[in-house]
Formats: sequence, structure tokens, C-alpha cells
Amino acid sequence: MTFALWLAVGGALLLFMALSGSLLSRMPVSTSMLYLLAGLAVGPLGLALAAPRLVEHAGLLEHLTEVIVLLSLFTSGMKMSLGLHDQRWFPPLRLALGSMVATVALITLAGVALLGLPLGAAVLLGGILAPTDPVLATEVQVDHPADRDHLRFALTGEGGLNDGTAFPVVMLGLGLLGVHELGPLGWRWLLVDLLWATGAGIAIGAVLGTGLGRLVLYLRHRHQETTGYENFLALGLIGLAYGFAVLAHAYGFLAVFAAGLALRHSAKTATDAAVAALGVVPTARAEAAAENRVEQALHNPQTGQAEAMATDPRHGSAYMAHAVLNFNEQLDRMGEMVGVVVVGLLLWAVPWAQAALWFVPLMLLGVRPLSVAVGLAGSRVPPVQRRLIAWFGIRGIGSVYYLAYAINHGLPAQHMDTLVALTMAVVVSSIVVHGISVTPLMERYRRRRRAGRRA
Repeated sequence: MTFALWLAVGGALLLFMALSGSLLSRMPVSTSMLYLLAGLAVGPLGLALAAPRLVEHAGLLEHLTEVIVLLSLFTSGMKMSLGLHDQRWFPPLRLALGSMVATVALITLAGVALLGLPLGAAVLLGGILAPTDPVLATEVQVDHPADRDHLRFALTGEGGLNDGTAFPVVMLGLGLLGVHELGPLGWRWLLVDLLWATGAGIAIGAVLGTGLGRLVLYLRHRHQETTGYENFLALGLIGLAYGFAVLAHAYGFLAVFAAGLALRHSAKTATDAAVAALGVVPTARAEAAAENRVEQALHNPQTGQAEAMATDPRHGSAYMAHAVLNFNEQLDRMGEMVGVVVVGLLLWAVPWAQAALWFVPLMLLGVRPLSVAVGLAGSRVPPVQRRLIAWFGIRGIGSVYYLAYAINHGLPAQHMDTLVALTMAVVVSSIVVHGISVTPLMERYRRRRRAGRRA
């Protein structure tokens, strides 16, 4: 398949989405489902324009999915403007830690007892499939930084955090298979792969995001400089956070999510301080109103308000965060398209296993609800939100990344077909069943919320 033909196929798909996007948003069909069909159509199962194999192109697939997940993680962090002291952080933290550990344990048990896998391969399968996906979960994530919906906040936070917290599990699985050093009694894994890599990744991202946010706001407010380059700011911070984290042997995914979160938090702190200096108490309603004004200014540049807001102490921080988020959301959508098309393109060569016929329902209807019940046990999350959280455990590009990572880092050949088949089966099934159900279920949830507010 020539480069020109790739451009033609990609351009046709982009134009189709641009012309039909608003219509699709009202139908029980997700954009990911259409991208998956496009990949199938291009591959040997359709027009046979290309025939890549997952194992043969695992190196390229790893880096491609890595970039896509990084863009999505940064976007997720930028959407979450609540301070870390807010109690609404408890559900996503419990999901990203407790529910993820329960998911890994249940998948490991199924892998050993039902699939006959050795412990290392079963743990590795758990690490690959445990993280929910921030790339494909945009329909159930926070709509904008002022969104205070608990369900969306929980799913956004979980997807942003557990893509990084799954890395120690993957390293443990590779270590148990003998292709990664764990150290005597696992001390190296505990100290380096778990404690250091996790803590350092979060710290590096938080420091860079906070420092850069404060520097940019200082230059804008005091010297009216650094305006109009929000796209460079977003990509630069992603690259810096990820690069520094990996060089420090920390987890870059956590660093990028923390960087987006810290950049957004520094912007919110600056806005609250500027508003408080005027003798006004910052409120959620006032924040939402400010977000709306900034959004209108960004979408109507001819009014000249955007330039004034960029350097205004009351709106400059919100303007910076909104401009960065808008740019990154566009990249995120492009990444989703590329990633899912590639998944569809690879399906022709997947060594499908009969075990997927029962393993996929077990994952979606058994493992996910049980792990959510464990993670949220004793919390005040309402039953309706618990049920939706239990259903929307979307698997996608993050799992494909971890699968490619494992293949490139020594996954033994005798377990490769099983892990490839089960991972791709879960990802494709998630794209389809969650894509069909997301629109009607979330619309029903919104109606119930509106009815509750009126009551």
C-alpha cells in the first residue's frame, strides 16, 4: 500500500467523520466502531490493501500506541480541575488501585486454573488487560474542566491512573517468566519497578506541570509574553515529562497524566487567587461561567477577546488551560482514529482461540463488576453510578500497547499466541459492545440526573 493511498484512505475517513460526526453522536454507534470497520476494510479481510502482522510489527505498534496513550493521558489530566483535597478523588483512586489489583488477581486465577498458563504468563495477561482505556472512553469521561459529574470524574481518573499503575504488574509478569530481573525475593521489583518508578513518575510530572504553568502565567500576566503557542506548550510538556521520567527509570504514563493534572491545577489556583484578590469567593458556578466566557472567546477570535483574556489575571490561566486542552483533544481524536484503524488492520492475522468465547464474557460480565465492587466497597457511590462504572470498564489501545511491549521485551513464543488472541478479543469486543451501549446508557443517565435536580 503506497503512501499516497494511505493518505487517500485517511483523508476519506476524516472527511466522513467531519460530515457525519454530529449525527453519529446521537446514534448507538461509536466512532471507534467505524474506525475498526475501516481497518477491516483496508486489510486482507476487505480490500487487501495492506497485510501487517502484529508480532512482526510489534516494535512499530508499541511506539505508535505509546504516543496515542500519552496524548490521551495528558488530555485526561487537563480535564480534571478539582483539587487533590476534594473527596471526589476517592472513587477514581480506589478504582485505579483496589479495583485494578482485584482485576489482576481474578485474571491471574482464570489464567492458571482455566487456561493452564504458568503464573508469570497469567500475571502478565492480568497486567495487559487490567487498565481501562482513556483513548476510547471519551464518551464517558469529563466533558470539560468545569464538569462535576461524579460518574464521569471517576471513570476519567481511573483511566488516567491505571494505565500507569498497570506497568508494575506487567514487569512482574515478565520477571516471573524469566525475561526481566526481579532481584532476590523480588526486592528489585518492589523497590525499583513499583515504589521508585511509580513515585518518581508522578513527582516528575507534577513538578514539570506546576512549574511550567506558573512560568507561563507569570510571563503572560507581568510581561504579556508567551501567548498564542498553546500547541507547543502541550506537546513540549508531554515530551519533557515522558522523556525525563523514562530517563529516570520511572513510568512515563504516570508522569504525563500528572503533568496535565498539575498544569490544570496551577491554572485553577491562579484563577482562584486572582478572583479572591477582588474580594469574590471562588465557586463552581463562577468557574463554569468563566469557562464559558473563555470558550466563547476561543471560538470567536474575530471579537478580539481572546488576546485580552490571555494576559488577564482573572481569565489568563483558564484561557491557557482551555487552549491547551482544545488542541490536545483534537490530537486525541486523531490518535483514536489511527490506533483503532490499526487494530482492525491487524485482526486478519490474529491466532483466534476458542477460549476467547468464554474469556471475553468473563472479563466484561464477571471480572469487571467484581473488581469494581471490591474497589468501591464501603464508599458512598450511588448504585446507579456503580452499575455504570462496572459496565464501562473499556479496554482498548492501552492494552494493545502493553501487549506489544511484552512481545518486544521477551515474551516467550509458547505463550504469545494465547495472549495475543485473548487481548485482541477483549479489545475488539469492548469496542463493539461498549460502543453500542454508551449513547443510550449515558443519555438515560443524564435524564435521570436532570429529573433528580428538578425534584
